[in-house]
Amino acid sequence: MRLLVINPNTTDSITHKVGACVRAMVPQACEIRAVTAAFGPRYIASRAAFAIASHASLDAFAQHGAGADAILLACFGDPGLDALREVANIPVIGLVEAAAHEASANGHRYAIVTGGERWGPMLEEMLRLRNLDGALAAIRTVAPSGAAIAADPDGAIAMLAQACESVVKDDGAQAVILGGAGLVGLAARVQPYVSAPVICSVEAGVRAALAALTNAIQSNQPKQADSVDSVGLSPALAALMANKQA
Repeated sequence: MRLLVINPNTTDSITHKVGACVRAMVPQACEIRAVTAAFGPRYIASRAAFAIASHASLDAFAQHGAGADAILLACFGDPGLDALREVANIPVIGLVEAAAHEASANGHRYAIVTGGERWGPMLEEMLRLRNLDGALAAIRTVAPSGAAIAADPDGAIAMLAQACESVVKDDGAQAVILGGAGLVGLAARVQPYVSAPVICSVEAGVRAALAALTNAIQSNQPKQADSVDSVGLSPALAALMANKQA
């Protein structure tokens, strides 16, 4: 089994953290390839950055997807998720989807805590479009971006714990998603201060990817789509758009 982990931002340290989390959770027989976007923002915290990261996700798949059995899109926001599912003949797992499904299991109301204030309305729209908002209790953003939290995780624990406990007490959340690739590993540190389960979005994504690898019936043929000529794309992505092997 081979899992391709795509970090749609251009911060290698995030890729390394997510890759380490994935490797710690999957069987040794599972081959992990964690790759960083070749271009774009260091961290995704706006609609403009999200749009660029969607392109970068497709490019990363075109460059590194050969032989993969599933893809984990390692950004809490899932940039390029639907486009990847359109061109890939393997399961593509997004962190938002995976975490929301896990948090809302058994009818639980869930909340999201993440870094970066612009993510609030973006996540609301995303959950609504994917019909994942029925059990949503609240979305709470904290001022530092995920990148800032990743740079100083020790200094963020109290703030994140306070935000998580707030959505439990004030909004009735029965589970809290700590969202963001940069926040990987912090859910366990926040959990002792929160009176409901705290779910790491990356760990939820890994669990969903493992289920997909185990249960999905893979096609041996690439998906067929309209062949489209392009200008200015990387050779691998241009070949993918043209329905040719890179």
